[in-house]
Order: sequence, then structure tokens, then C-alpha cells
Amino acid sequence: MSNFKIQGNIVDIANRNIFFGEVEVEDGKIRSINQISETKSDAHFILPGFIDSHVHIESSMLIPSEFARLAVVHGTVATISDPHEIANVCGMEGVEFMIENGNTVPFKFNFGAPSCVPATIFETAGAELNHDDVRALLERPEIKYLSEMMNFPGVLYKDEEVLKKIAAAHELGKPVDGHAPGLRGDAVQQYIDAGISTDHECFTEEEALDKLQRGMKILIREGSAAKNFEALIDLLKDWPEMMMFCSDDKHPDSLIESHINELCARAVAKGIDVFNVLQAACINPILHYKLDVGALQIGDYADFIVAEDLLNFKIKQTYIDGVLLSENGKTVGDWIKHNPDKESVNHFDCSFKKIEDFVYPFQNQQEIPVIEALDGQLITNKLFFSPKVENGNVVSDLENDVLKMVVVNRYHDAPIAISFVKNFGMKHGAIASSVAHDSHNIIAVGVDDKSICDAVNLVIKETGGVVALGNGKEEVLPLPVAGLMSNHNGYEVAERYTSIDKFAKDLGSTLVAPFMTLSFMALLVIPHLKLSDKGLFDGDKFEFL
Repeated sequence: MSNFKIQGNIVDIANRNIFFGEVEVEDGKIRSINQISETKSDAHFILPGFIDSHVHIESSMLIPSEFARLAVVHGTVATISDPHEIANVCGMEGVEFMIENGNTVPFKFNFGAPSCVPATIFETAGAELNHDDVRALLERPEIKYLSEMMNFPGVLYKDEEVLKKIAAAHELGKPVDGHAPGLRGDAVQQYIDAGISTDHECFTEEEALDKLQRGMKILIREGSAAKNFEALIDLLKDWPEMMMFCSDDKHPDSLIESHINELCARAVAKGIDVFNVLQAACINPILHYKLDVGALQIGDYADFIVAEDLLNFKIKQTYIDGVLLSENGKTVGDWIKHNPDKESVNHFDCSFKKIEDFVYPFQNQQEIPVIEALDGQLITNKLFFSPKVENGNVVSDLENDVLKMVVVNRYHDAPIAISFVKNFGMKHGAIASSVAHDSHNIIAVGVDDKSICDAVNLVIKETGGVVALGNGKEEVLPLPVAGLMSNHNGYEVAERYTSIDKFAKDLGSTLVAPFMTLSFMALLVIPHLKLSDKGLFDGDKFEFL
């Protein structure tokens, strides 16, 4: 580790002060911070690095080492990472892969022990982690917390397995992350009383305020699909010690553009005090999760960034443990050791499908239930439409934008679950993906059975990937790592994803992020109506429709 000194306008968040001074780094830690003068108008700003307080690395479609390469250029030095997605596919082996690959780079990944594998009993996952598995993970020093407890009905109804996982975290002195969309009043109080301390699922200010007033910390989420920043940001004016920023799910194209730095810029532009913003972005995650991440204090790890200003948060440099890792938008040095041969953990075992597997026979229904996808939200609505019938089968109704959607079990051969969804807007072809929260079976939506079948079979051929086809053309982004991630260069993956996303829109999709929205159409723990590989699911009643 190099020893050096750096000068600039130093942002002291703890004392809500900014001054021109010098930071001395020795052996990866901050030896001294000395004030030289008042703030200098022509100097850059030195501040603690940003932390994403809740993210599923897998959703970037990048392995951890490649995620790090894209994130550090935006000033991110650490993440609170829930390896829940890969755990649902590959179990403990998947969690181990994430930790080992994360350890190949100097970025500070802080992994949790996934609490809900499988997420529910109403879908087929690739693995199961019981309370003994969870405890074994929590006993490891690198596992910092119990990941989001999505099974909030299990908490409220005192499910024994759920309570044992929470108890293990408490016994080991590690916090428990929450996931309680729409939970209010006495129900959320019971959830909090069980020892759950955070929530990133609030989509209204009223809901977030109810939880804050009860002592729960609220994460402002702005990802590629769920965007709650506008609804929640004003609360940061009054609750700076109780809030953090997170992305939850960030696709590679948007990770190239920005990360937590963008949320800081947007918050400051809305008139939020810059110290409140940086408290949420840099400090609160360290305190809550007891992270080995520096907060720009003497004796801390030298994890800090240099920004042009405190308005746009354009990052000039990122240091972790005193090592310069990025400068002017590019990573510095050969700090990523890439070995694709060792990056192939997966669980995929289903055979190719036939067009007739996707037929939905008409059964004299006057109306059929239809999932309404909402752009920028994980929640969906439950609608009812008169079915369009051709040759005795219910088919996609392009005129009303009601398209056929399927979920195909990727772990073994089984009957295909079929439903209909509104708001994808496609006029041609189909899109399909093996990224389908939370069990990551194959999900597809399209205008006709042949297109849907072809798209699903392309995913099966690649043992995981993202596919779009139509108008005589097809595009595939292979995801060989658990059917969730590529093991290739992050910038190349982002470029290919941008291309396939554009192709989906050329096929008519009107959604901002069609593949991200598609991936959440099987997420049963978010109301109101979703599709698992076992059938159509009512998220309010927590039962099949």
C-alpha cells in the first residue's frame, strides 16, 4: 500500500463542516486530517465513498468483480449485497461463489445470509436454505446481516422456521433486513417487534413515515425497475439518521451511467441539505451494518472519493484502502483477476419445448384475470378482460395490449404456467429470460405461441440468458453463471444488454426497462397478481387464484 497526502475541500459529515485541508494516508488508513484554510472555490471535494445499502449484484447480470469495475467509477466503495438470487438457483454453492469472486477485487462487498430460499412454497426454486444453513452463514465474519425477510406473513403468523432464522441473527449480533411492501399500522409494528430493522419497499411517503415513526430505517430505492426516490426523498429533510440509499436491482446499462452518486445529485437539486444526503449515502450504512468501511475520520480505512463539486457529484477519483482504483471515469490498474473457466456455477435441467406446450384452451370463461404491469413499479394490478379466442384457444390480444405470458420450470420438466399480462405493448415476436425473481425459472411474453416457444428454447439452449426475437431477427445475451450473470467484461455485457433492450422496444414494448419489468412478473411476495411456474398467484390473499 502506498503512503501519500492529498489536498482538497474536506467534507466532514460528522461535524457538518467543509474546509480546505490535507488527508495523509499511511498503510491503507487515514493517519491525519489537517485544516489549512477555509473552503477553496477552485478545489475539488474529498468525501467518504458511497455505499449501496441494498443490492442484488446478480441483477446487474455481472459477476461481483465486474460489478465492482463499473461501480467504483461512480464513487461507490461498498455494497450491502443480498446473494438471494443465486442462492435460489444454486443454494450455498451460489453464495460461496459470490463471496469468493467478490474477494478477487479490492471493492468492499458485504454479503448477507439469504433468509427466504425458496422465497415462497408456491414456486419451484433450485435450492433451499433452512435455519441451520442460515445460521452457518451468519457465523461467518464476512456475512454482515440476515437478508431481507420477504416472508412477512411468516413473521406475522410466527412461522417457526422464520423465527429461528431471525433469532440466529440476533444471537450473533447481526441486523435483520426487512421487506414489507404496504405493511402499515399494527401489522408493521408486529413485524418490527420481531427484530426487523429496515425496509426498502415503501412506495408512498405515508407508508415510509409510519415505519420511520416506529423506529424502522427506510432505504430510498431507485433501481432499474422500482423507482421510489420521488415519493420518499422529502423525508430525508427530517430523518437524516434513519435513511439510506439503495438500488436493489440495477441493470448493466444503467450501472454504466450512474449509481448512488446520481441519487445524491438529485437530492441536492431538490433542496435537501447536502450533509443529510451524505449521511444517508455514506455514513448510515456503516453504522447500521457495522461495516469495515472508512468514513473519512482519523484511523479509518482510506475509503474516500474526490468529486468535482457537491452538486453533480462527478467523481474524479475513488480510493479503497488507500489504493487509487478509478480516475476520471476509468478504472486504474489491473485489479480485476478474471477467470471465466471458474465462473460457471449453474442449475439448469429442462428439455426443449414444443409449440403445443404453450396452448391455452378456451373454457367458456366470460372474463380472464390479467396482470397489469406498471412501469417503474414492482407491484402489479389485477384486471379482468374478455378473452380473445382463435381455433378454440385463448390467444394474445394485441388490440387491447393483453399478451400471453408463461413461466417454464428450468429445474426439471413440468407443465408450463400460462397467463396474460397488460402494458408490455409488443406488436411482434417475444422476449424471454432466465432472470425471473425469485426462483429464476424461464419467463416469456409474446404475441404468438411460436414466438414464445422459440424464445424459451433459445434460453434453454444457452442454459440461461436474455432473448428477444421477431421480424426475422433474434438477439441473445447468454448468462452462463446460474442463468443470472455473464462472466464477460462488464462494459461489453452492458453494450449487449443495451442492444437487446432496444430490440425489445423495436418489437413494440413501451416499457422503460422491459426485461427488468418481465423479471418481476413472477415475484410472488409483491402484490397484487403474479405468475409462478405453478400458476397464477394472488399476492394479497397469498394463495393461487
